[in-house]
Amino acid sequence: LGKRLTAKGAIVGWLIGCFLFLGCGWAAVLLMALFFGLAVVATATGRRQKEKEGIAEKNEGRRSAYQVFANGGLAGILGFWAWIWPLSEAYCLMFCAAAFASATADTLSSELGSVYGKRFYHIIGFKPAQKGLNGVVSLEGSLFGILGSILIAAAYVFSSGEYRYFWLIVMAGTAGNIIDSILGATQERKGRLGNDAVNFLNTLGAVLTACLLWIAWD
Repeated sequence: LGKRLTAKGAIVGWLIGCFLFLGCGWAAVLLMALFFGLAVVATATGRRQKEKEGIAEKNEGRRSAYQVFANGGLAGILGFWAWIWPLSEAYCLMFCAAAFASATADTLSSELGSVYGKRFYHIIGFKPAQKGLNGVVSLEGSLFGILGSILIAAAYVFSSGEYRYFWLIVMAGTAGNIIDSILGATQERKGRLGNDAVNFLNTLGAVLTACLLWIAWD
């Protein structure tokens, strides 16, 4: 982990993992591990190309404590809540899956989209735009993002045995990814929000979307 996380990042990740395990068991830890593994692979893919274009992750892709919390902090909070209120465990696990689906979708769409994307567009108005800028998306990147949400949803189904929320998680993860791009274009690019704040808000958006869909589902 030393090559993938800073020391403080590893500590924050460990704490999040503990809360997930205490509240939602190994199923939630599996979701976190899958997100982390996919993020590592996506960040490493085409790294030389990204470095030449000046869009590679800083610090050789090692996640800081802020980055770890931005992507997994909300899931950790949900795990803590399930720990102190065990009756909410099943729902918290589903919401954790939504949060990790969003974080995974965001990471895969940006990291893999920058490598395999052909045409890039501003999320608002869809006018052609420069690759790597906040709020700029590609069709290929968006598809990778949806794939990321599907993988997390599949892991949720595998670990929980709950099939009916599969598409809810996929849709919530996709919604969170779209929210991330919109915030990047309207807030981060103007310096009103940092990248870590945007990443946290995209997971929050995914959980809120999942909550609304869950109410409609049931």
